[in-house]
Amino acid sequence: MDKRTFLKQAAMVSLGGIPFFNSVEAAVKKFDHVPAADLAKDEDFWAAIRGGYKLKPDYINLENGYYCFLPQEILEHYINHIREVNYQGSYYMRTVQWDNKRKVAAKLAELAGCSTEELIITRNTTESLDMVIGGIHWNAGDEAVMAEQDYGSMLNMFKLIEKKQGIVNKIISVPNHPSSDEEIVELYANAITSKTRLLMVGHMINITGQIMPVRKICDMAHAKGVEVMVDGAHAFAHINFSIPDLGCDYYGASLHKWLSVPLGAGILYVKKGNASHVWPLLASGVDDKNDIYWLNQIGTHPVHTDLTISDSIDFYLKIGRDRKEERLRYLQNFWTSKVRNLPHVILNTPADPKRSCGIANVGVKGLKPQELADTLFKKYKIYTVAIDGANVHGCRITPNVYTTTEELDTLVKALKDLG
Repeated sequence: MDKRTFLKQAAMVSLGGIPFFNSVEAAVKKFDHVPAADLAKDEDFWAAIRGGYKLKPDYINLENGYYCFLPQEILEHYINHIREVNYQGSYYMRTVQWDNKRKVAAKLAELAGCSTEELIITRNTTESLDMVIGGIHWNAGDEAVMAEQDYGSMLNMFKLIEKKQGIVNKIISVPNHPSSDEEIVELYANAITSKTRLLMVGHMINITGQIMPVRKICDMAHAKGVEVMVDGAHAFAHINFSIPDLGCDYYGASLHKWLSVPLGAGILYVKKGNASHVWPLLASGVDDKNDIYWLNQIGTHPVHTDLTISDSIDFYLKIGRDRKEERLRYLQNFWTSKVRNLPHVILNTPADPKRSCGIANVGVKGLKPQELADTLFKKYKIYTVAIDGANVHGCRITPNVYTTTEELDTLVKALKDLG
C-alpha cells in the first residue's frame, strides 16, 4: 500500500469513528423515503444534521449569507487535505495539482448541469464576475444594465470600467414586492438600447433573498442582442437548478456560501463559445481563446481548498438538493409568516414562496437597520447584518440547515417585543 492510499484510508477511518459523521449518515438513511417537503418540517432529522456542526453558544447565528462555515465532516476532510499537500510539498504542486483541480471542476460542472468546457474554479463571485465586466471588449459609449440592489463589488467594477473605458451604466431598481415576473422583465427591457452590450442580474438578490426570473430576463435580452451575466452567489447549492436552463451567457458564484466550501473558492460559467469574448484577469499559458481555461490563471493558491470542494459536494448531495432547499424555505416561512402582518414590521422579501427561499430581510418601524441589528445582538443574542440602502432598510436573516425553529422563535419574540 502506498503512502497516499494509506493516508486516505486512515482519514476515512478517523472520520467514521466520529459521532457527527455517523449521525448524518444514519439520519439520511433513516429518512431517505420521506418526501423533501415533508422532511422539511421534521425536527428530528434536522437535529441530526445540526449534530454535525460545532456551533458557538454565545449567539444565534442568522448571518450565514456571508459565510456558511463548514460542518465538522468537511472541516476534517479539509484539515486532512492540508496535511497531505504539506506532506507532499512541491512534488504535489508539480505533478497532480492541475489534474486534481480539473477533476474537481468537472464534478462542479456536473452539479451545475453544464459541460466541463464551460466551468472553471475561481476564488469567489467577485473575481468571476469582475473578470467578465473588466474583460468584455468594450467600446466607448457601450452600455451596461444592472440594478441598484446588485452586489457592491460588481457595481464598483462597472463604475471603474465607466471611468476607464467610457461605458455608460444604466441602473434600475428592483421592487421588493413585484406584482409579476413581467413587471421585473419590463424594468430591464426598458433600460436596454441599441448600445447595450451586457446586462447583469442577481439570481437571488443578496440583500433581500428575492429570486429573480432569470430565464425570462435572458430570453428578453437575447432577443435584443444583449448578453446576460448572472450573480449566483446566493443561489448555488441553495436552490436546485441547472445553469444552462437559465439561458445566461455568464454565471458566477462563491462556494464558501451555500456549498460550505472553505474560504477562497468560486466558480465561473461561460457558455460555450463565449470565452473569446472576455480578456482574462491574468495572462495564462493557454493560447486558444475559445478554451475557458485561458481565463483561469490565478498563480499559486491554496490547492487544499480545491480538493475540499469535492467533499462539500458529497455532503450537499448526501443531505439532498431538494431536502436542503425545502428546509431553507420552510425556515424562512416559519418566522416570516408569524411577523409579516404585524403593523410595526416591514418585510422586504416577497411573500410568494416561489420568489424566495432561505433568505429574508426584515425592518422595524422607528428603528434604523443598524439599531435593529444591535438590539437583536445585545438583547436577544441574535447575530445578523444590517442593510440600509438600495430601497432596502432592515436586517438580512439567513438561517442554515442547522438552524432550529426554537432559535427562529427567539427572533419572532424579539420582533414582537419591538412593536
